[in-house]
Amino acid sequence: MHTLNTPDKKEMSGTGNPSPPGIEPRQKPNFLASLAREVVELVVVTLILLIVIRWALAEARYIPSSSMEPTLQINDRLLVEKISGHLGKLYKRGEVLVFYPPPIEMGGHDLTNDPLTVLGRLTGLPFLPYEPAFIKRVIGLPGDHIRVARNQGVFVNGQLLNESAYIKELPDYDLNVMGDIQGRSASNAVIRPYGDSAQSNQPIVVPPGQLFMMGDNRNNSEDGHVWGFLDQKRVIGRACLLFWRQLEAPKYPPVIDE
Repeated sequence: MHTLNTPDKKEMSGTGNPSPPGIEPRQKPNFLASLAREVVELVVVTLILLIVIRWALAEARYIPSSSMEPTLQINDRLLVEKISGHLGKLYKRGEVLVFYPPPIEMGGHDLTNDPLTVLGRLTGLPFLPYEPAFIKRVIGLPGDHIRVARNQGVFVNGQLLNESAYIKELPDYDLNVMGDIQGRSASNAVIRPYGDSAQSNQPIVVPPGQLFMMGDNRNNSEDGHVWGFLDQKRVIGRACLLFWRQLEAPKYPPVIDE
């Protein structure tokens, strides 16, 4: 007589179907690991978008000093566009540019390349290190002869510029030769970029690939009359839109109680 093999009670009492041989049971997903992965992905995507927008399109900047008054005031917020620069559009006299100043203006220090500073430069995140940027107006283009006459104004190629629409006041200094370019840097040190060179008695002619920049507040601006020419490679972009300005409350005459 043949007998039938029957499963024992332990196998019969289990719930659900037993897993096939050789296949591990599915584990429940780890909530913390999933959350961490999503956060990392979000941060990476955000950084990539910031870098693309800031490098290729535009970035926001604020004005920390009075060097561009009356055109721009302290704490103004403006948009700096970069598309035209990537397309190779040439700079024009009168344009307002944002740029990294020459090393001589910053005590000899140039842009740093440590990872955090580079990331701050690319993203603009406020908690990362950053390098200061200047904003000035283009006065001289490559090949231009620049001269400044006290209480008269700026001469470019022998012609007096009409700057009445934007400057705060006429300059109280003279620039006739390269040796006249001097002043105090951002660290309050006296600098004379060309004072001891063979160029000191040469006329001020903008070299190829350089610009001569000046602030609209001519007598309170650390600009080309202090540190000389600006390499065009240091330009960040063109100031194109003033989108925020803090307005002061109007001042009314005092009211006398009767």
